[in-house]
Amino acid sequence: MGWEEVIMKVNVKALGFTIALLWGGIVFLVGLGNLAFSGYGSAFLEVVASIYPGYQATPSIGDVLVGTLYALLDGFIGGLIAGWLYSLFVGRVNQTS
Repeated sequence: MGWEEVIMKVNVKALGFTIALLWGGIVFLVGLGNLAFSGYGSAFLEVVASIYPGYQATPSIGDVLVGTLYALLDGFIGGLIAGWLYSLFVGRVNQTS
């Protein structure tokens, strides 16, 4: 079996949900860590706050939820785009083989 037969298109929605859960989970867990341990992940949360409007990176459950929701949406859209691009390029590679 050659490498051409191994490469396949990806399920774009599944990748979107996977990346959404991973990225949302990371932001959620670091946010919870910041609630439990003062200063934990502060630099990371400040970077996230610089990207997501309305998220302040303060140690509050409200901000943790807002950041997590943004991350879920952002991860889903990013996953959809990555999956779509992957499938697009795989289709072109298979056509030229």
